[in-house]
Amino acid sequence: MTCLRDPPDDRDLDALLAFGVVNLDKPPGPSAHQVAGWVRDLVGVDRAAHAGTLDPKVTGCLPVTLGDATRLAPVFLEGRKEYVAVLECHGRPPADLDDVVAEFEGELYQKPPRKSAVARRLRTRTVHGLDVLETRDRQVLLRIECASGTYIRKLCHDLGLALGTGAHMGALRRTATDPFDDRDLVTLHDLADALAFAEDGDEEPIREVVAPAERVLRDLPTVTIAPSAAEQVATGAPVYAPGVIDSEVSAPRDAGESGDEPPLVACVTPSGAAVCLGRFVGDPDGDSGTVVDLERVLV
Repeated sequence: MTCLRDPPDDRDLDALLAFGVVNLDKPPGPSAHQVAGWVRDLVGVDRAAHAGTLDPKVTGCLPVTLGDATRLAPVFLEGRKEYVAVLECHGRPPADLDDVVAEFEGELYQKPPRKSAVARRLRTRTVHGLDVLETRDRQVLLRIECASGTYIRKLCHDLGLALGTGAHMGALRRTATDPFDDRDLVTLHDLADALAFAEDGDEEPIREVVAPAERVLRDLPTVTIAPSAAEQVATGAPVYAPGVIDSEVSAPRDAGESGDEPPLVACVTPSGAAVCLGRFVGDPDGDSGTVVDLERVLV
């Protein structure tokens, strides 16, 4: 259980592991669910959850949340993903490869593959960036920055049709899922070794591979609330204006035009400890009224 008054970096080891996150480098072979189970058993917590499914053959950035940090799943649904993929063309790519690829930036219609676990209905996903990094014979190395829920396998299939060669996805590696990227990935071996050192009294390695769960909230707007208000929120009360100390969001209109869903925010104490996730719905400078409607209590 997270202490409302302790700064995240000052937690003892048990508290860190009960509300932490590992930026895991998923190996090829096991499913994301299997990997999360291995991490749960290694660390010895009751729960662990991965942030965004990766197929068994896919490698790369798979943040795994521990204990109460599993409640932070909605944050990953708001962020972007980045991949490096090999496009296996069924013929030599045409001379206008770069121009064709550029046409796939922006909003796309996609229908999930037949083997998908979700309903196969047409939907839109945004490709924020699509770059050709290298070509070799019939292979094209792509960097893809896209919205959560984009099917890279389907994107590669559609690229093949547009190129006139046909194509399928070869190797795939996720290099980022906001707010994590591949600059500080941790392998399962790193985690196992760090836990072994911790058992011998050396906590430094485990603190290098397990971060306080607040790292997940790094790119999310925050609302700082008083410790007394945080104690009420921990029992299910919304965040009322008198309990707000500071806010990175000034008013609900920051979400955009009328009708948009209110922005997701993280409520924290002055020490930086996370309290809850919620939707920003009111004026933090007012004398009364609800400022944040709760979605997930974290403590």
